Order: sequence, then structure tokens, then C-alpha cells
Amino acid sequence: MSAQLRAAGAAFAPLARRVTLRTIRQYHPLPTGGLQRTEAARGIRPSLRFPANAYHNAVIVRNASFARLLPKLVLKFARIPAMFGGLMIGGIAWIQYQAIQVSNSAHELFGNVKTTVSTTATGIWGNAKDIAEQTKRGWANTKEQIEMPEWLDRIMRGEGEAGDGKNGSGGGGGGGGGGGGGPEQAKQARVGAAAAASASAAAYGYDQAADHDDRTPEEISKDDHMMYITKMMIEIRNLLQKVGQSSAVTLPSIVVIGSQSSGKSSVLEAIVGHEFLPKGNNMITRRPIELTLVNDPDARVDYGEFPDLGLNKITDFSLIQKNLAELNMSVSDTDCVSDDPIRLIIHSPRVPDLSLIDLPGYIQVAGENQPRELKRKISELCDKYIRGPNIILAISAADVDLANSTALQASRRVDPRGERTIGVITKMDLVDAEKGVAILTDKQYPLRLGYVGVISKLPSQSGLFKRDTGNLLAIISRNEKAYFNSHSAQFGPEANVNIGTVTLRKKLMQVLEQQMSSKLQSTTESIKRELEETTYQFKVQYNEEPMTAEAYLAESLDDFKHLFHKFASSFGRPQMQELLKSALDQRVLDQLAARYWNKPIEDLYTAPNEPDSIADLPKADPKSPYWHLQLDTASSALTRLGVGRLATTVVAAAVQANVDKLIDKSAFAKHPSVRQVISEAAATVLDDRAYTTSDGIEFSLKPYKYEVDIQQQEWNQGRDHVSGVLKGELDQCQTAMKNLENAVGGKKKLKEVMSFVDKARKGEIIIEGESRNGAGGFSAALLARGREAVFLRDRADIINMRMVAVKSRQCKAMENKYYCPEIFLDAVATKLTQTAVLFLNVEMLNDFYARFPREVESKLGEQMHAGGIEKFAREDPRIRRHLDLIKRKELLELVLSKTETLNRLDSHEKGIDGGFKKRPRRSVLF
Repeated sequence: MSAQLRAAGAAFAPLARRVTLRTIRQYHPLPTGGLQRTEAARGIRPSLRFPANAYHNAVIVRNASFARLLPKLVLKFARIPAMFGGLMIGGIAWIQYQAIQVSNSAHELFGNVKTTVSTTATGIWGNAKDIAEQTKRGWANTKEQIEMPEWLDRIMRGEGEAGDGKNGSGGGGGGGGGGGGGPEQAKQARVGAAAAASASAAAYGYDQAADHDDRTPEEISKDDHMMYITKMMIEIRNLLQKVGQSSAVTLPSIVVIGSQSSGKSSVLEAIVGHEFLPKGNNMITRRPIELTLVNDPDARVDYGEFPDLGLNKITDFSLIQKNLAELNMSVSDTDCVSDDPIRLIIHSPRVPDLSLIDLPGYIQVAGENQPRELKRKISELCDKYIRGPNIILAISAADVDLANSTALQASRRVDPRGERTIGVITKMDLVDAEKGVAILTDKQYPLRLGYVGVISKLPSQSGLFKRDTGNLLAIISRNEKAYFNSHSAQFGPEANVNIGTVTLRKKLMQVLEQQMSSKLQSTTESIKRELEETTYQFKVQYNEEPMTAEAYLAESLDDFKHLFHKFASSFGRPQMQELLKSALDQRVLDQLAARYWNKPIEDLYTAPNEPDSIADLPKADPKSPYWHLQLDTASSALTRLGVGRLATTVVAAAVQANVDKLIDKSAFAKHPSVRQVISEAAATVLDDRAYTTSDGIEFSLKPYKYEVDIQQQEWNQGRDHVSGVLKGELDQCQTAMKNLENAVGGKKKLKEVMSFVDKARKGEIIIEGESRNGAGGFSAALLARGREAVFLRDRADIINMRMVAVKSRQCKAMENKYYCPEIFLDAVATKLTQTAVLFLNVEMLNDFYARFPREVESKLGEQMHAGGIEKFAREDPRIRRHLDLIKRKELLELVLSKTETLNRLDSHEKGIDGGFKKRPRRSVLF
């Protein structure tokens, strides 16, 4: 734990005793990987050899070596005169610092190392005088950048080792080296340590910037308290966003507006301390970026999260930049801008708790490939966000006259008195210092919250070592300090102007806290009214009946199981037999059509004579080999058609169809994803037994493939049943005939065509060749329908004739099976059906009834994993409204409890300070 965090805990101790807080989030920082893992590199102990051809290993060697040897060197240098010891320590620290920078840009280093290693080694290790000069310069340039260990800081400040009470002699040596110090200096050092250790110091940026934290302990305590208040208010604001309230119960955010190239992105990156916004020459920001900064003292590394995308703990800010670019470029070039926001949360111990909204930059003229109304669309989008109560951060460049500042013009439309607008003037180094001061103290466009001047652009870097972009605020602050210090007459303390990114950070925190605090009481009252209305609706609409997604799923599943059990008790052997017999009846009709009935008419030529016609069957010779062969072939084809596969397919399709009907009757009908899961579960169980059941049926039907023994009772049943089958086929023929009549334009027209076809087939009309255009004055299409009509008429005549024959005395006796093939084939089909159903019931249906409910539960469990239950429940509009009302009520109760806690905390703090009426409101003006 650093000194800053320890002092932050001490500052918060009295407050923690008065108010009980609950931590609602827990963080698990991730270690960085690859070349950035310098902490891991320090644990490696490679050889200290330094061959010229292995210079790429120098980073790891130096990190490990100096981190291990630095404490010993300091103890030895404590006995050396103070000046020389300080120079040597500074030189070693400079080398250590540069080595760490190399580790962060090893790839860039490798390209330059060949030309610099020999001269660098000679210059460093050549002679003692060069060492002293170089280390002196290195220490002077980097002492403000290095976070020294606490023990080294005490030695360099003259306390030696006496500070920890372990070695008094060491403390004396250190004190001599440091030049001693009186009681007044010690007091100042303690005050400075308290300020540096405050919780707000890191958030303001004092630990990274070159500015010294000169706040008093009382100011530090107030600032830390303000940080806590702001953090809780931002949490309340985020909860209110989830509730989806109106503007009456919302808390403000900071909206960043500015024209393109005004430095808006650089200001945001300086506040965050990382380069994370997409860059480009074209219009990159096309969607609002709702940026929430979370001050997290426990975070070991900075990371970002995209909550809407489910992307958590992204420690590589170049990936955040890439994701933002892709999300922005998802808006088409035709639209160019969209009001669909991108939500990004950044956690870091070095950022303040802020809620920022970055908007597309204003433009003057649309580009060649951009829509003409782009300027208007950007203006309308910005106007939507800069309305009250949001705070406006108006970005303007110093080299542009404030009268031409698009951001100030937009803010004046919605905030004419400048009460909630902060002016940020960028690029202060591009104008004269006198002009810069005049801009910051401008009276023509006054803002109650004032102006802040910044130089947020990174300075150019050249040389061997690459800049550490992870310490962005420190680099910008040093650059700002160098410029403003060089013009101390204009920007000194007596100038009374606000300058620097650290000042901007602090101002944003104070303004946001003040605006939120001013809205807190009215927000609390609005939340109470919303909660009362929501509670009333919950009581009236749902009688205060609790509902959860899990309970809805369990209830729906129980109802579906109940429906399934009813189906299982009603679907068994009789139903399967009826299904399979109906399928085999069609196969019987196919055999009769192929071997006994008429054939389709393909042409208009004279029909050949048939020696054995179905009309002559009742009078045929009982020993006729032709009719014996026809019946035996048809019976064999029926038993060998694959009844096993047909039976399993028919029954499985019927079961699957019934399961789909059950889903339609259940609550799952409103859930397409669950419907698919249940259907797939049924198919899985049925398919699992299909092949085994099919093979078993074929094995049980094997005797019938050689000879089928029919009993008289089975014959009588077949005689009764086949009459209905023939009647059904006759009805289909008559229906098809009516359809043809409608297609050709009437019964009369169809009869004319049929008469022509009959004459042609009888030879009364000779047709040399049927042309594409038809014949006899009829078109080819009309003749095709005529041939089909003749075929259906002849088929109907044959069926009518066979229906009479089936009911005749001749077909009553089983011995006349060759005269009555319809009855015999029907009896065979019945026998096949009864045998197949016995096997189906045992091997397929019973297994399905036992396994299907378990399979449904298993697949639903997989489907509902990782938040799927909530998504499932919300697919039902009725349940979604119920859950939304409950969630709304719970969120409002949580927000109300937090706001009341803040009100009590604020009142308690004001009472300690002497009462609310006596203590004026903290000013945010500097």
C-alpha cells in the first residue's frame, strides 16, 4: 500500500466511524502481458554479461540488476559526501528509468540499437568526469518523474533510516547528506506528506503532474469527502439511467462539445491519462461516447469496460481505441452520425469520478462524400445533450477568436447566462502570452464557471527512448508547467487565471459535485413520487405478486410437462396402428395402380389392345398365370418396401408434430428460442432409437417376405376396410376432375377436348404429329388437360367397378383372392402393421416417454446458462412488463436509500462545520 492510500484511509477514518458504507463492487485487476510485464521481468535473474550481439536482452538485465542492487548502493553512498552520493544515485535512477522506458517500446529500440550501442557504452563508461556530468543531467531531468521508494525518499530528504526506527546511525548519515532541517521544515514536510497521501491527490493528478500539492490537511479532507460524494452520486446517476426516468429525476453529466480540430479529443485523453480515442483525418466520432471514470484505489492497472458489449477489463487502451473506431464506423457514410451512444467505463486509481459525454465535433461545411444535412444533424445531436441539467465543457482553440467559437455559440443558445458552461481554451502555446491571458479573462463572453487554459497536445519526442504514453497526464503537465513558467509574469499566481490540466480536473470534479448536490434534494423528492406511483401500479396490476424469471421458467416447464403426460396417456398402440395402416393403404393403392388399373395417357396415338383387362378379371380362368403373377408380385413388393423405415418415420413425424402442438398450447409458444430447444430435444431422442427400431421391425417381418398366411377373419376385416380405401381414391379422382373443369373454363369445354382425345385414341382421327401449337384446333396445354381428364374418368370407372366386385359374392370367399387382389393386399398390410406396432411401442415410444422430459430439462439448462433465464422470461410481453415493474421498484428503492444516505451525510458534515445556514456553499471559481 502506497503512502497516498494510507493517508487517504486516515483522512476518511472519522467519516467511516459516522457512516456505514457498503462496497458494492469488487475488482480483480489483470496483470499486463508481453513486453509490458516489467514486474515479472524483475523476477528474472539472467547473466550480467553484456555482449554486443545480445543487446536486445539489456532491458531485462538492467531491470533485474538495478532493482536488486539499488538498496545496497544507497547504503554505501550514505558514507560518501552528500553531493557525490546524490549524483551517483540520480545517475543510477536515470539509467533505471530509461531502461523501464525501453521495456515499454522494445520493438522501436531494436531498430536504433546498432547505431547507438557503441557510442552510448563509450560515453557512459569512459571516465568518471563524464559519469558525473551525465548523471547530474539525468537526475535533473527525471527526478520529478520517478516515484522513489519510501526509504529512498527519506534518505534524499535528510531523514536517513531514522524514520523507521531501525538504524540511528543511518539516520545521522542521511541527515548530514541532506543538509539537516529545523522544526519548521519538519512541520512543512509532514503537511506536504499528508497532502501527497490524500485520496484526492491521485484523482486530481498531483501524483503524476509536476504541480505541487499545497493543500492544507483541512482542504484535503474536504476534497476527499467531495470525491466520495461524487462517486456515490455517479452511482445514483447510473442507477437512474437503468430505471429510465424522465429528466425530472436525472443527475447531470459533463457534455464535451467543440469544433473539429479544436483539441477536444486531446483534452479528454489528458483528463483520462491515456490515448484511447480514435484518430483520423475523416470524421471519426459519429456516435456519442458516454464515458464514466471510476476512481478505484484497488486497481493495479487501468482498464476499460464496454458494458453493452460484454467486454470487461480491457487493459490495452489501443484495443479500446480500436473498438471505439469500429463502433463509430458502424454508422454508414449516408447517415454519418447517430444518437445511439457508446458506453465506456474506465477504472483507475489516478482518475477522478466523472461522467463525461463526448459528441461529434461541429463542422462548417459538409465534405464531398458527406450528406448536405450533416452540419444540421450534428447540431441537433449536440443540442439534445447540452440541455439542462448537464454541464457544458465548451472546447475552443486559442488561435481562434472566441466570437467564432462554435462551442460557445451553441452553449449560449441553451445557457445564455453561462451558469453551467466551463470554457476550455486549448493550444495556449500557439498565441502570445498576453493574448492568452486576455482570452482567459474575457469579459465579452463571461462564464460563471470561468475559463481554463491548457496545452493538451503531446510534445514531439525524438531520440532513442520512446515516450511512456501510460503516464500521459505527467507528460502534458510537465509541458504545460514549462510553458507557463516561462511566462510567469502573465500566468503566475498574481495573474489569477486558471491554467493546466490538473486545474481542469479539479474544477470538473467540484463543478459536477456542486451541480449534483444542488439537484440531490429535488431528485430525492422526485424519486419518492416515482416510487409511490410504481408501488401503486404493482399493487393494482399484480396484487403485489412477486415474480422472478426463474419462477416463470419453472412454472412454464411444469405446465408443459403436464400437457406432455396427457399426450403420453392418449397416444399408444392404437394410434400408431392407425397411422401406419393409413401409410400402407397408400402403398396398396400404388400397387393396384401399377399392376391392375389404367395408365396415364402420354400421346394421341391409337391405344393398343390389352389381352388381359381388369374388366375381364371376374370371368378369368382361376388358374390364369397372369393374374397369379400380378398378385404375387404386388404382395412381395408390399412386404419388401421397407416397412421398418416407413413405420419409424411415420410415428416419429407424428410424435414430433404432437410435441409442436403441445408447445403451441403452453407458455413456451411465446419463446421461439425455447420452442426450438424443445423440438430439438424431441428429435434427438427419436433419432437416437430410429435405426435400432427400424432394424428390429424388419427382422420381425422377415417371415412375411416369403409367404403371408391370411385367416378368414382377417380377410373379412380387409373386405370391409378396402371399400373405404377405394371410396377415398374415387373421391380424389372426382376432385381432380373438377379442378380441370375450372382450369379449362367449364365442363363443356373439357368435354369437347376429351371427345377429341377419345376419337384419336380409337383411331377415328388420324394425327400425323402433335405440334407444339396443338391439334384439332386445341392448344397443346388444352390437349394435355384433356388427356389427364380422360385418364381420371377411366380411373374412376375402374374404381367404381372394383368397389362393386369387392362387395360381390365372389370376393366373400378367401379362396378367390386372385379375383379380389384389393382385399388380399389390404389384409397383408394390416398384418404388417400389427407386427410393426408391437416393436415400435416397446423400442421407440416407451423409450421416448421416459427420456424426453429429462432431455428437455438438460437442453433448457444449457440454453439458460449465463443470463439466459432473464432473456427467456422477457420474451413474453406480459412477463416482461411484470419483471420491469418489479425491477423498477427495486431500483427506485435502492436509489432512494442512497440519496437519503447522502442527504444525511451532507447534513452531518455541514453541522460539523458550524451548521448549514452559517457555512456558505463552496465556490468552484478559482
